[in-house]
Amino acid sequence: MSKECFTYLLEKLKPDLTKKITRFQKPISPIERLAVCLRFLATGDSFKTISFSFRLGHSTVAEIVHSTCRSIVKRLKKDVMPQPTEEMWRKTAEDFEKLRGFPNCIGALDGKHFVIEAPANSGSIYFNYKHTFSIVLLALVDACYKFIAVDIGAYGRNSDGGILAQCNLGKRLENGTLRVPMGKNLPGSSTFAPYVIVGDEAFPLKTYLMRPYPGHQTTDDANKTNFNHRLSLARRLVENAFGILTQRFRIFQRRIKLAPKNVDYIILSTCVLHNYLCEQKDNTGLVNHSAQNAQPHLLNSLNVQPGRPANDAFAVRETFKEYLASTAGRNLIRQ
Repeated sequence: MSKECFTYLLEKLKPDLTKKITRFQKPISPIERLAVCLRFLATGDSFKTISFSFRLGHSTVAEIVHSTCRSIVKRLKKDVMPQPTEEMWRKTAEDFEKLRGFPNCIGALDGKHFVIEAPANSGSIYFNYKHTFSIVLLALVDACYKFIAVDIGAYGRNSDGGILAQCNLGKRLENGTLRVPMGKNLPGSSTFAPYVIVGDEAFPLKTYLMRPYPGHQTTDDANKTNFNHRLSLARRLVENAFGILTQRFRIFQRRIKLAPKNVDYIILSTCVLHNYLCEQKDNTGLVNHSAQNAQPHLLNSLNVQPGRPANDAFAVRETFKEYLASTAGRNLIRQ
């Protein structure tokens, strides 16, 4: 993070980080509070290690981290992760078409398990299919690796289709309250298609959510193979975004030993900071030069979601499959 970025964050968060002077002790300065929090997020060092470095008490470091993460969400989220508008969705679709050759796409969806210490008296609700305890981050990402919307806090044991169906993001996609436009003709054709998001096999096929064709269906069908390839090019953006997140914030490169309610805010605050840093001209080159190869090796993917989609969803996928195999569709990838 550049000095300018740190200074901006300090000014933005200062109302929350400035504490009253008492006759018993001098408060910790806002600049030190922000430095402590960013050190924890960027390195993943334990509270004990950071307390030695800053000569602060262990409990003081914990309080600083948790309160500063909440302040980051409170003061910054509305600016860097605003509620989507129709104009924003259309701009995102233009970016996906231009950068990834997938038309009418308004986001790439994926979820990851963040490994945590087994919470006390939690039983098996956080225990996932990888035999670890985890909290799930479900994220919708634009064509520039930024998080459009996130949903955090699902239990690790939940089925993956259930996570999408039960979370606020999934419910808003299902009931159409995310202000997504109706759709438009695919470029260079008279074929109408809705705006869609792209995901992998972990998610159910919906009219608004495209997933790949099963592997056994692509053996003798070049058009289905082509569709899967084109969808993968677009969907890879969310994988890269998770990779960038874990590179920037090494707290996620080890088991997080905190209460789930605090882990939720830590994950959300890093997503907010990630978006803020993506918007900066000087972002240390991480997005521009390393995003293509960034993979979240230390996060567990969601499990494959079975189920029978509705006929309307099959029809939408067929529309995209046929278009992407057409001359107009092939030309998008050559631009």
